[in-house]
Amino acid sequence: MKRFWNEVSLDEGGGVLLDGRTVRTPGRARLALPTAALAEVIAEEWRGVAETLDPRLMPLTGLANAAIDRIAPDPAPFVKDIARYAESDLTCYRAETPAELVARQKAAWNPLLDWARRRYDVHFETTAGVMHVDQPEATLARISDAVATYDPFALAALQTIVGATGTIVGTLALAEGVIDPDALWRAAQIDEDWQIEKWGDDELATRAREAKRADFDAATRFLAALTRR
Repeated sequence: MKRFWNEVSLDEGGGVLLDGRTVRTPGRARLALPTAALAEVIAEEWRGVAETLDPRLMPLTGLANAAIDRIAPDPAPFVKDIARYAESDLTCYRAETPAELVARQKAAWNPLLDWARRRYDVHFETTAGVMHVDQPEATLARISDAVATYDPFALAALQTIVGATGTIVGTLALAEGVIDPDALWRAAQIDEDWQIEKWGDDELATRAREAKRADFDAATRFLAALTRR
C-alpha cells in the first residue's frame, strides 16, 4: 500500500490518526493505545513510513493489533500459551560439562530462579541435560496466575519475549524491572554463544538469531512504553 497521508497525530483517547482519520486494526477496531508513551512510539512508526507501507517494518503496530484483535476478546488461551513455558523453562536445563559453561549458566540463571522463588513462592526443579523434568503443580499454577494479571497489550509483548528467550522466569523478571533487556538476552543466549565460540556460526543461524533479536527488541520497546504513563 502506498503512503496516502501527510500528518500523523493522536486523539485524546490514544488513537492514531492519519490526516485526522482514525487508524483501524485489521479487525476494524480503533487503533487506540492505553498509554501516551506507547501511542507516541506507534505514531512514530507511522511517521516513519516512506513511500510504501510495509507491516514488517512496523512491529509495534503489529503487537498493538494483536492485543486488540486477537488477545483482548479472549485472553485465556494466550495466558496459557505464555505460562506453559514454566513447564520447561530454559533456566532449569543445565550442562553437565564443561565447567566454564556450567559456571556461566549458574551465574546468569540462578539469580533469576532465586528471584522467582522469593517473588512468587515457587520452586523450580533443575536438571543436568535435556531430559524433561516435571515442575511442581503449585509452581505452574502460581506462574499462570502471575501471567494472568497482565492486560492484553502486555500479553502481546510477553508472548514474543518468552518465545524469543525460552524463559518465563526471565520474562516476568523483565516485566517487573528486575532485569534489563540486554541482560535477559545474554542470559538466554548462553548456550548458543558457547557453541559459536567453540564451533563458529553459519549464515542461516546468524540470520535466524538476528530476526529473533529484532522481534525481542520490538517487544521490549513495546513493553517499556506500555509501562510509562
